[in-house]
Parts: sequence; structure tokens; C-alpha cells
Amino acid sequence: MHAVRPVVFHTLDEARQAMAHLGADGRRIELMAAKSVHRCLYIPDLPVRAAVILKQEMLAKGGEAVLPWEALCLRGERTAVLLCGTLRQYANVCLTLRDQPFGLPELAVRIEACLHRGAGDGAPRALRIGNAAWPLGRRTYVMGIVNMTPDSFSGDGLAPDEPAVARAVARAQQMCADGADIIDVGGESTRPGAEPVDADEQTRRVVPLIRELAALGIPVSVDTRSARVAEAAIAVGAVLVNDVTALTGDPDMRRVCGQAGVAVCLMHMRGDPVSMQANPTYETDVVLEVAQFLERQVEVACAAGVDPGAILVDPGIGFGKTVDHNLELLQRLDELRTLTAQPVLVGTSRKSVIGQVLGLPVDDRLEGTAATVACAIARGADMVRVHDVREMTRVCRMTDAVLRREVRIASSSRG
Repeated sequence: MHAVRPVVFHTLDEARQAMAHLGADGRRIELMAAKSVHRCLYIPDLPVRAAVILKQEMLAKGGEAVLPWEALCLRGERTAVLLCGTLRQYANVCLTLRDQPFGLPELAVRIEACLHRGAGDGAPRALRIGNAAWPLGRRTYVMGIVNMTPDSFSGDGLAPDEPAVARAVARAQQMCADGADIIDVGGESTRPGAEPVDADEQTRRVVPLIRELAALGIPVSVDTRSARVAEAAIAVGAVLVNDVTALTGDPDMRRVCGQAGVAVCLMHMRGDPVSMQANPTYETDVVLEVAQFLERQVEVACAAGVDPGAILVDPGIGFGKTVDHNLELLQRLDELRTLTAQPVLVGTSRKSVIGQVLGLPVDDRLEGTAATVACAIARGADMVRVHDVREMTRVCRMTDAVLRREVRIASSSRG
């Protein structure tokens, strides 16, 4: 009996490897690989006449474009389109679109850019943090959370006194022993309803700890939306600025980050911590709107002098989103990663979306966090921000072993 099994290639590199393993002609692998990677692209708003031409071109090249019947009958002015095809078919269509009217040449450029971001080019990318290059796509990085604030939503905050600094250093060292790659230090709670903390107080809370950790050689991120706090943190060794406002909260933050040459994490937040959970709404598509905001802020950061290879983006789970918004962002995280063309950090640890889905208090959300971390990795997350480092590092390693196949097998494993 002949065995047949389905195979889905998510990237060109996967297709190339499979074909090379079969012993295919190396000169033809590149052509064949582009025929074996399938993509569906959604265009939410296009002139009807452009959409009809696009459908004709896709059909002519062996692909498909799905339109409403009214658009096919040239009724109405604008329509959404769903495209289905292989990378090779898209390449051929984009060539013909360059000679078409109604904005189709510009659409071809957008299609090519979107496909290029998601196709995989076989070369490992890296994220620059400090003086190190962190390869992407091999494993998931873990950011451990240390809150130097008494009102952290998760209940793990530390009062900013000298004994607390010693305890925080010990906590951070244990996190690193448990698998954390970087420690995120914050001096202001950004939980829903939290009042702002002035820059002087934040600086008093975070700088002593960051100085101690940096002296120990531990990579440190500062979680702040204040340029003054970021500048003080960078001066004592912080190598990444984690800004929940994506450089929009403080007009001087762009200059500070650009001049310092540090890595930056740009997060999406609708509103501010005081008001962000008061009936958050999005006009059409939460993923598209979040991605478009982050795309713009990446451009802003680069214009200010931030190295594009040192930028992470964060969809901001729990920051101005309903439960459904949060779940959809996690489900479609791969789309957001492709649209922004930047590595993605995801922070779901102990958050209210887990509590609302499972009906659990903040101190009983470990398994829910583990599920969201695994799902985020499956959808392309490059780094996860967590409180429970030991447990979530194990989740990351196991998920990476399944999805990325580049994890060493522990020598002490049994069974």
C-alpha cells in the first residue's frame, strides 16, 4: 500500500531543505521551492476596478483572488480581497501589476514586501542588544521581570529600599540561573488604573539595582516611558529600553535612545494605564491596527538614530484590549511579525486575560501563562517576558524542541 502524508512548508528555507534532502538538482531547487510555499494574503480595502484586474491576473498565473459578487459585477467603489497562491505565482503576478492602473504598481510593492518578510531567506537574523548579537529563529529568549514598585499587579513588587535591592539582586541572579537571558527592571506599575510615578522616584527605585546587575554582567532592560529614567538607567548599564508607549509618551525618549545606541522595545498601548481598559475599541481589525502603529513607530525610532537591528515590537497584551482582542493578537501573532518585519516580544505572564478565561486570581495563573507562552512561540514570538522564569524557560525549551529542532537534549533526560 502506498503511503501518502501531507507536508506544509512555512518558509522557503524549509522547502529548500526538504528538496535537498531528497537529492533534487541544486540548480532547480530555488525555482521549485517558490512553487511549494503557499500564502494567503488579505487586502482589506482596494478600488473595485483594481480588485477585478487583480483577480484576472491571479487566475492567469494559477492562483486565486476571492471577491464579493457585487465587486465582480463592478458595483460599489471599494472592496476587500483574499489572495491565494504560491510564492512563484505571486512573483509572476507582481511583475504584470507594474504596468496596470488604479494603484496596482504600488500594491505589487506591498505584496512583495509582505511575502519577503514571511518567506524566510535561509540566513539567521540577529537582534543586537548591547555588544552582543542574539540570533533569531533558533530559540526563544526569556526576559525575567523584577519590579521595584510596591504596587505591581502581580504581587511580586519590591519596596525601593536598600534591603530590597539586595533581595532584587538575588532574585535576578536566580532568574538567570533558571534561564533568563535578560532582566527587565521597572519602577512604575503600568497595570490598569495605575497612577503615574514621577521620574525622580522611578530613578531612585531602579538605578541602584540596574547598577548592581550590570556590574555582575547581567543584561538589563529598563521598563519606563520616561526619557529621564531611561537616560539614568542607560548611564549605569541598561542595554535595552522597554517603553510601553513606543516612544510616544515622552518627546525626549527618541533622542535618548537614538543617541545612546541602545536596543528598544516598542509596545502598543491604547490610551494610558489609568484609562486603557475603559471600553477599548478598534475600528476594523485589531491586529492590523496594532501592526500599523508599530510599523510607524519603528520608522520613528530609526529616524531618531536607533539601529533597526536593535528593535523589538510588543503587541501589548492587556494594554487597551478586551479579552477577545488579546486572544486574537496571540492567534495571529505571525501576521503581526510579518507586517512589522521586526522580532516580537510577548508579555502574557499572569495577566488578566488568563484570569478572565480561566476564572483564576493573579497568583494562580501559572498554567495559563504556560499555554500562552507556548502559543506565542508557535506563532513566531522571539522573546517572552515572564515572572516565573524557571517554569517558563522549560516551556520555551520544550516548545522550541518541537518547533525549531535546534535544542540540545539534556544529558540527564530519562525515558
